[in-house]
Amino acid sequence: MKTTKFHFSKVADISAAHLLHDIYSSFLAPLIPLLIEKLSLNFFLIGILTVIQRLASLFNPFIGLIVDKKELRYFIILTPAITAISMSLIGLVSSFAQLALLLFIMGISSAFFHVPGPVLIRKVAGNKTGLGMSFYMVAGELARAIGPIVIVSAVSWWGLENTYRLIPAGVLASVILFYRLRKLKSIDFKKPAANLNIKQTLIELKGFFLVLTGYSFTRGLMRGLLITFLPVYITSQGESLWVAAYSLSILEFAGAAGSLVAGGISDKIGRRKTLIIIALVTPLLMLAYNHTNGILNIAMLIFVGFFIFGSGPVLLAMVQEKNAERPSFTNGVYMTINFALGAIAALLVGWLSDFIGLKQVFQMSPFLAMLAIPFAFMFTEPKR
Repeated sequence: MKTTKFHFSKVADISAAHLLHDIYSSFLAPLIPLLIEKLSLNFFLIGILTVIQRLASLFNPFIGLIVDKKELRYFIILTPAITAISMSLIGLVSSFAQLALLLFIMGISSAFFHVPGPVLIRKVAGNKTGLGMSFYMVAGELARAIGPIVIVSAVSWWGLENTYRLIPAGVLASVILFYRLRKLKSIDFKKPAANLNIKQTLIELKGFFLVLTGYSFTRGLMRGLLITFLPVYITSQGESLWVAAYSLSILEFAGAAGSLVAGGISDKIGRRKTLIIIALVTPLLMLAYNHTNGILNIAMLIFVGFFIFGSGPVLLAMVQEKNAERPSFTNGVYMTINFALGAIAALLVGWLSDFIGLKQVFQMSPFLAMLAIPFAFMFTEPKR
C-alpha cells in the first residue's frame, strides 16, 4: 500500500535514530588537532582516514540489495550502538593502524544505517518526500553540530584516553530505539520483483548517476574542506580547540537549518531549481567568509553552512523519486557515489593542503565551489 499521508511520528522516530547515530560518527574532526600531535599525522594521512572511514560505502549497492529484502527498522536500531563503541574508543588508540580499524568498523555501521534510512523516510512521508528528507537530514546536521561539543567536553572532563566513557550512552540509545521502533510498521511499496534486472536499472539511470557523480565530487571538495579541516584551520590561526569545536558546531547548526528549509522548498519550486540556486550562491559566500573578520565572519560561516548542506535532502528526494522498484539499491548506489567521492575529495584537499598550505586552499575554496555549477544545470527534474 502506498500512502499520501505524512506520518510525522514515524518520520520523527527515524530522524531521532539518525541524530543519535551521527553524534558519535562526528567525533573525528574535532579530535584531529589532538590526533595530529599524538600520532604525528600530516594532512594527507588525515585524508586517508576519511577514505578508510568511507571505504564501506563502496558496498552500498550490495547492502541496498540486502536491505530491500529485509526488515529495515532493525538496521536503524542496531547501528547506533556499534558506531558509539567504535568512535568512543578513538582516545585509546596508540597508532595510525588502530585508528584506521576503528574508523573502518564505524564506516560499515554507518553504511548499514544510511542506506535504509532514506528509504524508510520515503515510505512514511507520503507525498511530501522533500519535507521528510529535510527532517531526516536536519537530524544528521544537528548531530554533527552537537557531536564536536560532546567529544570536546568529554576530553576536557576526562582526558583524551577516557572518551570510552561515552559508550554506555550510545548503547542505551539503541535500547531506547528498539522500544520506539520495534512496532514500526512501515507503509510498504510494491516489493521488488525477484527477476528485476539490476543491470537494466543502472542503464536507465546512467545519465542521472553520471551527473550525480560530478556534482557529488565537486560538492565533496567543499564538504571535505569544511567538515574535516575547519577545526585544524582555526587552531592554526592561534585559536583554541574549543573555538574550533564551536565553529564546526555553528557550521553544522546552520547546515541543519538549510536542510530543513531546502527539502520543503524543493517540493514547491523543484529539485533542479533548488540545486542551481545553492550552486550559484555558495561560491559568493565562501569568498565573503575568507575576507571578513569577527561577527561578520561568523555570519558568513552560518550562511555557508545553510546553503552547502541544503543540497543533501534535495538529492536524497531526487534519488528516491528516480526508482520505486528497488529503492534501497538505488539509494545504495547514490551513497556509494556520495561517500566514496566525498572521501576522495577530502583526500585531495588534504594532499593539496600539504602541498600549498591549508590557508591557501581555503583561499581557493570559492573556485572549488564554482565547479558544482555546471553539474547542477545538468540535472533533470524527476517525476513526482
